[in-house]
Amino acid sequence: MPKPYKVTVNGTYDFELSEKDLESLDILKTSTSRYHVLKENEPFPSEVLSSDFNGKTYRIKVRNDIYEVRLQNELDQQISRMGFSLGSVKNITAISAPMPGLILEIRVREGDQVAEDAPLLILEAMKMENVITSPREGVIESISVKVGESVDKKQLLITYA
Repeated sequence: MPKPYKVTVNGTYDFELSEKDLESLDILKTSTSRYHVLKENEPFPSEVLSSDFNGKTYRIKVRNDIYEVRLQNELDQQISRMGFSLGSVKNITAISAPMPGLILEIRVREGDQVAEDAPLLILEAMKMENVITSPREGVIESISVKVGESVDKKQLLITYA
């Protein structure tokens, strides 16, 4: 059974959505940030006003109402249940694959100075491209994978000096 996504709206309302729920949505992208959503044959013109991809938070306008939306996948929910926060990742010295996949692109080299949230590499998993970003500032010490290589979950990808 697929694990649900948790969606929090305006910090108050929580919803759980499964992969099946997401696949059944009738959404048409009409421009870079605008969408036409149909629910039970009723149109809902929508627009993404701002997004923080790393924080998984979005400001969305539906008709004339604005909503703050936060998304959590299974891993995000588990981290929350364990009481960890984003601030706890600052001491990370190595990046491991969060899921099995294929390395499509490596955007850094050994010795590069990287900023927090800088893209490090692209991992394709389940037909989706996932940009793996740096959890902190630092210098890349070693890269343990190559473009085109298949990786397992928790396999070492990058270490920091």
